[in-house]
Amino acid sequence: MKYFSTLVFFVFFVTCSAFSQGKVVKYTVSSGETINQIAQKFKVTPYDIYELNPDARSGIKPNTVLLIPSTTNKGVDKKETAAVKSAGNSKEIIHEVQPKETFWSIEHKYGISDEALKAANPFLEKDGIQTGQKLVIPAKGSTPKTAVTADKKPKESGSEKYVFHDVQPKETKFGIAKQYNMTVEELEKRNPDIVSGLPVGYRLTIKGKAPKTETTTAVKTEEPKKTAETSKKAVSYMEYQVKPKETFYSLGRVFHLTQDELIALNPSLSEGVKEGMVLKVPAGYVAPQPIVTPQEKPSETIATKEVEKPAEKSYENTGGGIKIVDKVKSETVSIDPEIVELTKKRGQIDRKKVVLLLPFNLAKLQSDTTGMAARLKTDKFLNMTLDFYSGAMMAIDSAKTLKLPIDVSIYDSQETKTTSNVSSLIAQNKLQNVDAVIGPFYQNNAETTANSLRLFNVPVISPLSKDVANPIDNLYQTIPSNDVVRNAIFDYMRSKNGNIVAVVDKKKESVISYIKQNQRGVVFASLTETGALDAANLKSLLLPNRMNYVVMETGNTAMIKTVIKALIDAQKTCQVQLVILEQNSTLDTDEISFDNLVKLKLMYPSVTRDSDEQSASIFKKEYKLKNKTYPNTYATRGFDVTFDTMMRLVQGKTYQETTDLMTTQQVDNKFQFYKKEDGGHANKGVYILYYDSDLTLKVAN
Repeated sequence: MKYFSTLVFFVFFVTCSAFSQGKVVKYTVSSGETINQIAQKFKVTPYDIYELNPDARSGIKPNTVLLIPSTTNKGVDKKETAAVKSAGNSKEIIHEVQPKETFWSIEHKYGISDEALKAANPFLEKDGIQTGQKLVIPAKGSTPKTAVTADKKPKESGSEKYVFHDVQPKETKFGIAKQYNMTVEELEKRNPDIVSGLPVGYRLTIKGKAPKTETTTAVKTEEPKKTAETSKKAVSYMEYQVKPKETFYSLGRVFHLTQDELIALNPSLSEGVKEGMVLKVPAGYVAPQPIVTPQEKPSETIATKEVEKPAEKSYENTGGGIKIVDKVKSETVSIDPEIVELTKKRGQIDRKKVVLLLPFNLAKLQSDTTGMAARLKTDKFLNMTLDFYSGAMMAIDSAKTLKLPIDVSIYDSQETKTTSNVSSLIAQNKLQNVDAVIGPFYQNNAETTANSLRLFNVPVISPLSKDVANPIDNLYQTIPSNDVVRNAIFDYMRSKNGNIVAVVDKKKESVISYIKQNQRGVVFASLTETGALDAANLKSLLLPNRMNYVVMETGNTAMIKTVIKALIDAQKTCQVQLVILEQNSTLDTDEISFDNLVKLKLMYPSVTRDSDEQSASIFKKEYKLKNKTYPNTYATRGFDVTFDTMMRLVQGKTYQETTDLMTTQQVDNKFQFYKKEDGGHANKGVYILYYDSDLTLKVAN
């Protein structure tokens, strides 16, 4: 990772150089400041700042120099100049906020009112007190009007008011965007952190006005006090004891509350955050302990004090690449047999060894000194590897916390589509005596590895390939194939005794062929000579006494509209549900009514889910704390595959035996292995998702 850090620094240096001559302003970040706060200060969007400072997406630190677009900077400069002049004329003081200072302590120190302080520093109404902020302290006896006027000049031109939305469980970007009459692209542009995922509890900046519904969670920035009061009606609370070295900033990150909101709930905080204080906070928070899925609950004999002790870690440079060995303590963790399927209580087990083969290609990175920055920006495979690695490291940390008797080694597989250094690692006897190998990434390399280790009975887990594997007994495909995913949705529809009708575009020849060969009994709706749907024929195929599943496969907007209109009309006389075999980008446009998709309970199969379970929330929070960003699909998969493998190895059985007995579920992925007729193992863990009437995605039973 040291190379990755070097590359990130180099990208930032190049970016700064490129824009140093443009019309931008350099801004030095103060302690505790966020991108949203800086964006509002300069009257730009967070997306504008990220465009000039790509590295800021992963977090900002005090004294970092950011480039700010200058299109609106003149107004800001004038405002700041006016504030300085006003301070000089009326003997105002500039106060830098110190750690643990509060509104009360500052106002008491200077003998001013709360109203006067906030009038002189309007941003306090929304942001609250942050360490390192520079506040204007008005002179005693001065009226707050002067400061307010200086601050309001650029605002009174009718600039857009900010509205926030806190993401609720099972909400989607598509549903939220439709709720606020905007596109997903606009939503992501205002909130770049959600491009790779939509974490529950994340506070979104929304364009336009909040919807007038009773259940809305949007918060207008000009009403912070009202928010604290109204949230009491809708939110349940719990008690939380402050830990050593915790601050307003760290508490705010954990509970998604501003300092003002924390003080409103806990008036004692006006004296500052103190260790041992018992606070009132929103319920649902779980202290960051081991990331454990519902099927894998640790025994109550694990002491929480021991959990915080890190295990020793050694780093070795070998001829095969980097080796990281986690020397986990030898205590074992018994798994509750009532939670883990088909697992009996067991005694002491031997230490297990796991190897991760990840394609860092460090040799290429070291030699490619001129193109490092470009590679980080353009090399999707490298970024995917680093994301997967970050998730795997979270799984390894969880294993240490649970004190699992496992040693983990990580080697650079030096992969391309056709080559790897696996043979070299085997020659060095690195892989023959382990209990499981995760990787390589490319299918042919995974098959070569499995073939080489078959005689040693070492399971090789292919983490990312979707290709249909050759029949190798010790090879395990973790991503379900396309046909397995499609079969899952048809199996579900048949389990509900559904009448299945297909509307398939003539251009989708492969889909037509698949259905005709594998899904007998499915009726095709007729198309006209021009390829359009015959709506009357479609309606005639629907049955009044059964659930009618209409499988629609087309990218043609006109055909989609015709299907939706016909099915909405048909709902008056029969039950209808719209089905797609894979996510369709055409549905994610303004031309297609999202409300109609919800009315038809749009359903599709997926290899992942967006879970709101407790274990998933813990993982996302812990990942954000460690990596300064929320996990994307590859990071989550890195955690799921690695953690699932390790948990299977501590069941008192071999990995092969657990795949025959156990179906497991981690953060976003399900692992339901089966043995193929021609040899090898594949995963058929697929979720059936649908849009419910509350605009959220749910897993069908």
